[in-house]
Amino acid sequence: MEKPNEHQHQHTPASHQLPPVIIPPLGAARGPSFPPNEQFLQLNYCIHSNPSWPQTVLLAFQHYIVMLGSAVIIATALVPRMGGGPGDKARVIQTLLFMSGINTLLQTLFGTRLPTVMGPSFAYVISVYGIIDDFNDSNFSSEHQRFLHCMRSVQGSLIVSSFISMILGYGRVWDKLTRLFSPVVIVPVVCVVGLGLFGRGFPQLANCVEIGLPMLILLVVCQQYLKGIHPRAHSVLERFAMLLCIAFVWVFAVIVTVSGAYNNVGQQTKMSCRTDRSGLLSSAPWVRIPYPFQWGPPIFRASHVFGMMGAALVASAESTGTFYAASRLSGATAPPTYVLTRSIGLQGIGQLLEGIFGAAVGNTASVENVGLLGLTHVGSRRVVQISTAFMIFFSIFGKFGAFFASIPIPIFAAIYCVLYGIVAAVGISFIQFANNNSMRNIYILGLSLFLGISIPQYFMMNTDPAGHGPVKTNGGWFNNIFNAIFSSPPTVALIVATLLDNTLDVTNTHEDRGIPWWVPFQHKRGDSRNEEFYSYPLRFKEFIPSRFLK
Repeated sequence: MEKPNEHQHQHTPASHQLPPVIIPPLGAARGPSFPPNEQFLQLNYCIHSNPSWPQTVLLAFQHYIVMLGSAVIIATALVPRMGGGPGDKARVIQTLLFMSGINTLLQTLFGTRLPTVMGPSFAYVISVYGIIDDFNDSNFSSEHQRFLHCMRSVQGSLIVSSFISMILGYGRVWDKLTRLFSPVVIVPVVCVVGLGLFGRGFPQLANCVEIGLPMLILLVVCQQYLKGIHPRAHSVLERFAMLLCIAFVWVFAVIVTVSGAYNNVGQQTKMSCRTDRSGLLSSAPWVRIPYPFQWGPPIFRASHVFGMMGAALVASAESTGTFYAASRLSGATAPPTYVLTRSIGLQGIGQLLEGIFGAAVGNTASVENVGLLGLTHVGSRRVVQISTAFMIFFSIFGKFGAFFASIPIPIFAAIYCVLYGIVAAVGISFIQFANNNSMRNIYILGLSLFLGISIPQYFMMNTDPAGHGPVKTNGGWFNNIFNAIFSSPPTVALIVATLLDNTLDVTNTHEDRGIPWWVPFQHKRGDSRNEEFYSYPLRFKEFIPSRFLK
């Protein structure tokens, strides 16, 4: 006899029903997700924390050595073409170092307050070439007189064009522009700040590969691999491996030079490899303080001024990208628009001072020194402020400064391969605030990155030794401005990315662009940390108009 419930269907109570099966998106279970972070967590010292004083001094000296390379390269490129000798070159380097120290101190105190070194800018080189070319056919009593005439013309152009940056900054023009930025704009601009300097990396290293390549390999091995051999070695090699590698390879270069290995080589190899090729040590004065109008009264010519105006615009754009990179690598939030505004205005004041004191070029935020923040994991503001003491000291006591300026350029180029790469990679980290799966964002990033590198490369390839670029019209001032702008990778990337991001499908992509993440960083009270990182020291803000504090 069958049981009555034997053939009855068994129903699962509603309370015990299995949950619906949710199919995860592709790859969701393959690894952890990493939420956006406004600040790097791997820094040993952030913007307002400081190492011990002995470490601070060594790290500051390291910043001086890194920025010294740009001063030497610029002086080497410009002074001989002006007709100057080794003594003139030494004095130009001293002036560049002196003004870098002054401008860095001003910027870290009253500008962005970020740990950025304000060094000589390559953006002005093309404009200076144009000034030099204008005097090639002129008759001078000596080459030294031609050099003085060129420097006086550069002085006048820097003085007048400096008002462009001051108007952009203190006139709040830069504030209106930077409010159009989103993470989609910042990524290509910061990336190209590093990638656009590729010509100063391996191409210059390869001019003396037997010195440059060992420096590059040694720096990577010591700083990244050997630091893991012992806990005590970790912090020492992470922060000071670069100094140790420079000393080792520099001694090697001295030995090779003294042994006579470069006696029967080409002139280019001698200039790149020999440690005694520059004549700086013998021609530099023991003590000399740069002073206003040291080359004579400035000369003002409209065509030269317009060329410098284009360079001033480029330097402002390049500094803006570098400031964003510095904020990430120093543990600060992205700089608000009012901070960028006052920093660009102060950069104009710095350029005015450089024109008065007779520097060869204007200033900009040093990309290589920002990369050094990431290399050492030390983003301390105090370290950069102490580095200004080295810049000013070695600019006054010329023999000591010339000793370090004799480091071969390929050693600096090997360092730049690492430091520029770090800055370029930091730019990629800003994509975390936007939707990196958006085809719209990918289109804008790809086009602005490619054109940011490709257009300046075209302009540089078609610029003759006299500084005349592919824009050739009857108006020389027009040519100089546009040739300067489109020869700058960060400026081109900024123009393309800002234009596309603010015109291409804007209404439906508010969140994809990362605007909800980005808006709090743009205002003083948008993020509680802004005041902590960017406020003026002491009671200085009481003397600043309130419209510059919003």
